[in-house]
Amino acid sequence: MDASPCVILDRPQLAENIGAVARVMANFGLADLRLVAPRDGWPQERAWTSASGANWPLDAARLYPSIAAAIADLQLVHATTARPREARTPVITPRQSAAALRAAAAEGRSTGLLFGGERAGLETADIASCQAIVTVPIDPRFRSLNLAQAVAVTAYEWWTAANATPAPAFADHAHPATADELAGLFEHLERELDAAGFFFPPEKTPAMVRNLRALFARAGLSAQETATLRGAIAALSKGRGRVLARLARERAQKEQSP
Repeated sequence: MDASPCVILDRPQLAENIGAVARVMANFGLADLRLVAPRDGWPQERAWTSASGANWPLDAARLYPSIAAAIADLQLVHATTARPREARTPVITPRQSAAALRAAAAEGRSTGLLFGGERAGLETADIASCQAIVTVPIDPRFRSLNLAQAVAVTAYEWWTAANATPAPAFADHAHPATADELAGLFEHLERELDAAGFFFPPEKTPAMVRNLRALFARAGLSAQETATLRGAIAALSKGRGRVLARLARERAQKEQSP
């Protein structure tokens, strides 16, 4: 159970749905439940009633103010949604997701499955922070799954993939970056690109940011690689600062010369 993915519910609306998710988690060996800003607060007694005795995920459930906070310590996160939208993130099936999660667990990586709220699902910006989109292949005539059903399908595939776990592939020194480390890289890069005037025209900035984040998220960077990239960004920033300072000095000297 220590190697199992956590289940992250973004802005769940009904306590009964949270309880139903806990019941499914217990069916398939999942125990780490993370709740992002539940609509009606937490805890909610009706969730325990709906869990039908599967109390341990609810008893240990952790509350977070945002998806970024909920996934900060994770190194592989799959977003489950029926609408990939415009994000350039790989789209896989629950079975493919299960194989990837099992492989990551075998390497000692921390993993999670992210689920959107009952009404609106996940935002594109949230998906861009994940390494893959999981879409359940169902009859296109009726593509609607409720929250517990979506968790059940993905959890079942994870449970049954136990006998197909490949050997670890990462070397000891290639510890994968956590979501928090990747977020630090994203923010650092975006700050320097903004200072350099890269985001133009302004109305295209959100889409450019999403594409950059999706690019690095699916690259599978290690913690060391993330740190190296941040060092490279800092060096380029300092170099640009020195050039600008030199140009300013030269301009001042010209203005002072007779």
